[in-house]
Amino acid sequence: MIRPFQFAAAFLLVLLAGCAEPDHYPVSGQECSEGDPVQDLSASDCSPLT
Repeated sequence: MIRPFQFAAAFLLVLLAGCAEPDHYPVSGQECSEGDPVQDLSASDCSPLT
């Protein structure tokens, strides 16, 4: 069972991550550009290793 504190912490993390400016990365605050290598990533690139 998820404790209320864990739920609140996760909720606040998601809320704060969504407060970044549109052209900036939410964690680092760096400006996004068209040449960023993450632009070419897909969901399959982020799957866990088995």
